Amino acid sequence: MAKGRVSMEIGADGVAVITMANPPVNALATAVIAGLKEKYAEAMGRRDVKAIVLTGDSRKFSGGFDISVFVEVQKTGDLSLLPDVSVDLVMNTIEEAGKPSVAAIHGLALGGGLELAMGCHARISTPDALLGLPELSLGVIPGFGGTQRLPRLVGLPKAIKMMMLSKPIKAKEGYESGLVDEIVSAEELLTVAKSWALDIAERRKPWTKSLHRIDRLCALYEASQKLYASRKEAERTAQNMPQYQVCLDVIEEGIVHGGYAGVLKEARCFKELVLSSTSKSLIHVFFALRATSKVPNLTGIGPNRRHIKKVAIIGGGLMGSGIATALILSDVHVILKERDPTFRGIKSVEANLKGLVKRGTITQEKMNRSLSILKGVLDYTDFKYADMVIEAVIEDAPLKQSIFNEVEKLCPPHCILATTTSTIDLNIVGKNTNCQDRIIGAHFFSPAHVMPLLEIVWTEKTSPQVILDLMTVGKIMKKVPIVVRNCTGFAVNRTFFPYHHASALVLHLGVDFDRIDRAIRKFGMPMGPFQLADLVGYGVVSAANRIYSSAFRDRTFNVGFVELMIQDGRKGKENGRGYYLYERGSRPKADPSLLPIIDESRRRASLMPSGKPISLSDQEIVEMIFFPAVNEACRVIDEGVVLRASDVDVASILGMGFPRHRGGLLFWADTLGSSYIYSKLKKWTDSYGGLFAPSPYLEERARNGMSLSMNSSPPKASISRM
Repeated sequence: MAKGRVSMEIGADGVAVITMANPPVNALATAVIAGLKEKYAEAMGRRDVKAIVLTGDSRKFSGGFDISVFVEVQKTGDLSLLPDVSVDLVMNTIEEAGKPSVAAIHGLALGGGLELAMGCHARISTPDALLGLPELSLGVIPGFGGTQRLPRLVGLPKAIKMMMLSKPIKAKEGYESGLVDEIVSAEELLTVAKSWALDIAERRKPWTKSLHRIDRLCALYEASQKLYASRKEAERTAQNMPQYQVCLDVIEEGIVHGGYAGVLKEARCFKELVLSSTSKSLIHVFFALRATSKVPNLTGIGPNRRHIKKVAIIGGGLMGSGIATALILSDVHVILKERDPTFRGIKSVEANLKGLVKRGTITQEKMNRSLSILKGVLDYTDFKYADMVIEAVIEDAPLKQSIFNEVEKLCPPHCILATTTSTIDLNIVGKNTNCQDRIIGAHFFSPAHVMPLLEIVWTEKTSPQVILDLMTVGKIMKKVPIVVRNCTGFAVNRTFFPYHHASALVLHLGVDFDRIDRAIRKFGMPMGPFQLADLVGYGVVSAANRIYSSAFRDRTFNVGFVELMIQDGRKGKENGRGYYLYERGSRPKADPSLLPIIDESRRRASLMPSGKPISLSDQEIVEMIFFPAVNEACRVIDEGVVLRASDVDVASILGMGFPRHRGGLLFWADTLGSSYIYSKLKKWTDSYGGLFAPSPYLEERARNGMSLSMNSSPPKASISRM
């Protein structure tokens, strides 16, 4: 059945209102595009139609082109599946028509939706509307004329900024920059849009075709300078993403050779980019992110979501204050329980909010409002009002047990008891309670008010209602929830502990740590594993090594090197001495005085053949470090720790900074092939031991020529208890 429909209603005033309907965001599916062409043809042929108002159903204009069409094109390689929108619809049917069109925008006009609106002869918007061209975030460029019309409406600098950042602007900013012609209330929208349409038809207002405008374009030399600067910035910030440079090239084509030439080049480049590996990766991530909110046998058919009005947090340290910040910014009342009578946690929350005000992320008014729903306490008296308790103290199992044993008696019987532990088994945390059905893991990533990922960790005893409620809280906090089964390290840390161990092994094969870090950064990670260790701190690294060496004894590499660094008085970034030297105002520099310690550790490990360093290319370094993580991800899937393979991709991107343009850890692995990865791991196992030993899941996939991401059976982690 075709997705979407288009209707037309002709008023006595001679204005035809054409309405797009394709819930939830009126995406421009093939049927909608065909319907627009049909209704426009009908309106053009009717003498009683003087002008047209284009709008969307359900108080939304359009969220853009139907991205599922991209997926089909990428599967088949058939570009003919992409309808001709840019020239045939936006330019020939709307912009060059003999009757004017006015876009009546409410809700959102994004991507192809905004491009349709820019093809109209005026744009009227409600105050709440969001306007933007986010196509670059999907690995493509605006393909319906957006690269040409936006600079002609808002000026080149503003247009480049909007496209490069892929962030929408509000209607007020659109009006101030020239994208919107008038802002009116939702109740007045159609009336005012009709009036504009008639005024244009009867020449009381200018009949402006965006593609023909040049008054907002700067001189060629100035445009060339701006484009050059933007290219340099894109080289720095989007090194592995070709769509940024292509977008700037297409913009330049239109400025130098005219809008029509720009539209034609845009259409060609758009189609080429749809089939690029970058676009395939980013579109996979787009759908993977949306899949995280769907839990088999729970969401959509399970219990009703409960409203969490008040959350109590135990511990005002970095994690606790970060969670408190995120909650009050989401209008959830927070009780922050601390031991420190000076309320350092409350001060940390205030500092977090001040930082957001300084960056322009929130207003001073929003900060004041948020602080008004935060209360600092030194005891548990107010916990009797809490709908959820989040324990955020240090990683100490007996301490966490005693806390839950105490608060269980003080909180109402519906109260959820969540722990932020990143390593301790939840069954151990809740061992001494009588309410293990209410105990759940809420693993935030630090700083919690900034990092978007939330691992929701359940045990066999956790109630489905509790899982659903924590998912709801995560959504309110604008977090991306990954629902994972209880295990050592959960999804992110479990998957990536071999990444850190393999990095240490490669170091002990004679490769310099700063060269390893450079190779990993070049691959697309925000920092290398050794700089990350400096940032996290060696106490945390050492504790994690002990935990994973105990839980997964046969596949770790731990020769006590971190302990040697600690003995040498190194604390990483905390005291300015780690793998790197840290001085205020300068970049980290590899510390040459660390070399004797490395040499001693290499001597103890005795991995280098004949005591000489082995030679590895950057690609070999990347593979040797990431393939063990891919292997562990296979175990995570096979054991049912995650609900679907794409959850590992999301977790790797949002939790570890894996490059988004590669689609996530497993998506990237599938571009290389399970057989290739298996053969490499097998070879390294023979040389260096169990850290590289292929998992049964990976071995089976390689033997049968299957992808690692494809589910051959229902997920083991499905929540089936109601």
